[in-house]
Amino acid sequence: MEESERTATWLELFYDLVFVAAVAMMGTRLVHDVTWSSIASYLGYFALVWWLWASHTFYADRYDTDDLIYRFLAGAQMVGVALIAVSVSLGVAGSTMVFALGYTAVRLILLVLYARAYRHVVETRELVRGYLIGFGAASALWLVSIVVPEPYRFWLWLAAFAVDLATPYILRRAQAAAPLDVSHLPERFGLFTILVLGESIVAITVGLSHVSWQPSTTLVGVFGLGAATCLWWINFDNHEGSVVRRRGDRKNWRPTVWIYSHLPLAIALAMFGVSVELAIVAADAGHDYLSADRWLLVGSVALAFAAMAAIQTASVRSDEEQLRRSVITNRLLGIPLLLLVGLIPGIGAAWTMVLVTAVCSGEIVADLVAANT
Repeated sequence: MEESERTATWLELFYDLVFVAAVAMMGTRLVHDVTWSSIASYLGYFALVWWLWASHTFYADRYDTDDLIYRFLAGAQMVGVALIAVSVSLGVAGSTMVFALGYTAVRLILLVLYARAYRHVVETRELVRGYLIGFGAASALWLVSIVVPEPYRFWLWLAAFAVDLATPYILRRAQAAAPLDVSHLPERFGLFTILVLGESIVAITVGLSHVSWQPSTTLVGVFGLGAATCLWWINFDNHEGSVVRRRGDRKNWRPTVWIYSHLPLAIALAMFGVSVELAIVAADAGHDYLSADRWLLVGSVALAFAAMAAIQTASVRSDEEQLRRSVITNRLLGIPLLLLVGLIPGIGAAWTMVLVTAVCSGEIVADLVAANT
């Protein structure tokens, strides 16, 4: 197949909205229960939902025809994702069986899409055949999990997810012969990152809408928005996606690292929004800022820094190699500073937010200095 450069379609942007709903539902669930078990559950659900989005994005990057059948199947997938969003809610509709049902439906529809690609795109049949086998095996495990009780259902999910992740790695030679689009894929991952960051803005405004306007809550809200702006700035000022263009080199690790590092980045940005909302509530109540809530805040930003450093490590900037190295160094130096904020005893929500924003602002300054030296 010849390489082409294109931008995201209106259908892709519309498709993303249902995933925003799923992320919002998971965030609401985490807000009400910040414990190690709930965080682990959040991470697991988020990874599974992100993989659904990424899988469809990879398909659309190579085979999106935007015809009637494709639109119908994409719409059917959205219904499945909406079902997933409902299943992770705190209400009576919340159910792991419903989650498995929605997830299975989305994966089976993806198989139908790849079956169309196998029929019509002869040049990539080796790749698509491998996808149909690997993703088909994982879908079978998801289908069985619908009728299997907990906790065995979760083990089947884990096995299916492992098969899904292993399939592209096994097929890396065939993938190298059908490279992803150098302009489209980075744009899609960038747009998803923006949408998740947008959830942070929504979480902050929702938090402020439920509290009294006093100096402490206002301070947390303002500096929370400031930190979100900083995270957008330092990520997208250094957003480089040409690494996905590498053709014919199955041993090249960079595209894999670049793509999968966007998962912890998305998780971190989503948890950041939740943590700021919790900080607003704590500031309004006037009680001690819980250690778990504080570590969720500093930990989410630290995870975002680590993911950004990994993305930069995988990026290719032959003309700006020194700048790339400086950006990586800046992100890594910011992590211990954030952890130090978390270790300050007795610090309240407002001052924690101020210090986190100060660290994020320092990252911008450091990047600007690096870019101009």
